[in-house]
Amino acid sequence: MAKNGKHTFFINFRLLLIVAIFIYGCASMKSPEGGPRDTTPPKVLKMTPENLSTNFKAKKITIEFDEYIKLNNEFKEFSISPELEKAPELKAKLKRLEINLPDSLEQNTTYTLNFGKSIVDINEGNQLKNFTYVFATGPTLDSLTITGHVTNALSGEPEIEATVFIFPLSRDSLFGKKKPSIFTLTDSSGNFKLNNIKKDTYKIYALKEKNGDRIYQQASDEIGFIKDPIVLNKNVDSIDLKIFKEIADNFRVVDKKLNNDGSIFISFNQKLNQPEISIIEPANIDKGKLFKFSKNGDSLSLWLDNFSFDSVKIALKNQGKTLDTIKFNRGKKDTYNRVIAISDNLENGVLNPNRDLIVHFNLPIKSIDESKIMLLEDSIPRKGFTLTKDSLDFLKYHLKYKWKPKEDYILTFKENAVTAIFDAKNKEIKKTFTLGQPLDYGTLTLSVETPDTSKNYILQIVNKEKEVISSYPILRNTKITLANYKAGIYFARIVYDENKNGIWDTGNVKQGIQPEPIWYEPKEQSIRANWAREEIIKIPLKPLPVVQKPKPVPENKPKIQPR
Repeated sequence: MAKNGKHTFFINFRLLLIVAIFIYGCASMKSPEGGPRDTTPPKVLKMTPENLSTNFKAKKITIEFDEYIKLNNEFKEFSISPELEKAPELKAKLKRLEINLPDSLEQNTTYTLNFGKSIVDINEGNQLKNFTYVFATGPTLDSLTITGHVTNALSGEPEIEATVFIFPLSRDSLFGKKKPSIFTLTDSSGNFKLNNIKKDTYKIYALKEKNGDRIYQQASDEIGFIKDPIVLNKNVDSIDLKIFKEIADNFRVVDKKLNNDGSIFISFNQKLNQPEISIIEPANIDKGKLFKFSKNGDSLSLWLDNFSFDSVKIALKNQGKTLDTIKFNRGKKDTYNRVIAISDNLENGVLNPNRDLIVHFNLPIKSIDESKIMLLEDSIPRKGFTLTKDSLDFLKYHLKYKWKPKEDYILTFKENAVTAIFDAKNKEIKKTFTLGQPLDYGTLTLSVETPDTSKNYILQIVNKEKEVISSYPILRNTKITLANYKAGIYFARIVYDENKNGIWDTGNVKQGIQPEPIWYEPKEQSIRANWAREEIIKIPLKPLPVVQKPKPVPENKPKIQPR
């Protein structure tokens, strides 16, 4: 028994040791850590039958990749041209994609399978973009191509991953109703190429969309088009498409809300040039209304000083014509949180020494107790400042004072210094800033030469983000001085104001109207600190065929003088 017990113990010990080693080994198995993240899309290794096959008779296409794949939004992304009554069936199996074809293929026809962005790797979701498979059921392939470039009509920047598509002229009525089967995406430079197209007459479009269904939605998408159809009997290149946000044909309120501070906000799908509003019901509160339209005329903020109503009806007009009536309902027990806040024109806590300090309130102000406004200059209280309401904007106030360089300022609106609509009071608000050094600012004088004095132009100065800093109408040879601007990089662009209304106008697809042309002066209009610079801008008779991104070029010895 002792011998057997010893033998049993030894066997049990060995088994326990093996189990422990196995458990430890399983616990120690880890995925490799670190290393660069995979950003490479799946790579095609083999296609059966081969791509660009002729006399095609297969019922199934197999495409093999170098990694595991899956299909993403294939019903939106995948298309076949010409379209089939029954769509091909796609199946992703490990590293393989199988496409089962229906029996309805036509003879002597070139088919293009466009997978859009539907093929992705299974781990990181990297997309294989613009992948196509082409075959012909006859002895020859359609081989015509269309190439070109897509830019934003306003900024001049290349449009990345814009969808470029064509409709045969006979099917152009499907535009905006059905997704196209012949399409491609632009690359990182805004370039595109449509391959294996047959001879026909086509309309071509470019689309920057929100939902990815390749169907133009005027409310949300941007569109570009070539007005005249393309007769394709040879390869076509240098197609220039400019994308723009179209102004809606019919006026519509996009958004409306009664904010928690009691103000009313309304936005609409058109930019109004002579907007008006009136309170229809109850009519007695119309007199006390305060309102402000946005700079672009496409939204409205409204404040009412009487909230005794259950509902209010607002008439929105343009050029005296009523566009819409908007109704708001409220409960008599509804409460509102009116908090006074201010914004300013400081640049990272620095005040331009050539500008007033501007404070902008979020609510209409009834009164300001200047005795509760404190200005500290280097920690010493100062008087002698004035606070004046802007003549055009009732939310904006100018604070004037003889600012001193190299001094630190603290502006304090003490509690209850400001009384807004409905007797809302402010909590204490502080602004800390310094006065900018005059040496940090410069002046740029632009001599603008027009090619045709019978036409109107608009000079816009924009920053690197293409935000408009200032705008000037140009009717003749003119000299514009940009005085005391913060040193930095600026660009000049010219709007060809074809309808002479003083603003840039977008296009209209149905009417075949392109957006008004824009030309970017290619030379960077940099402003150097403490320098005065002069430049000449010669407006070309017509803008360049393709609006390119502004790039710095060697300066042609501008006149620069120390100030």
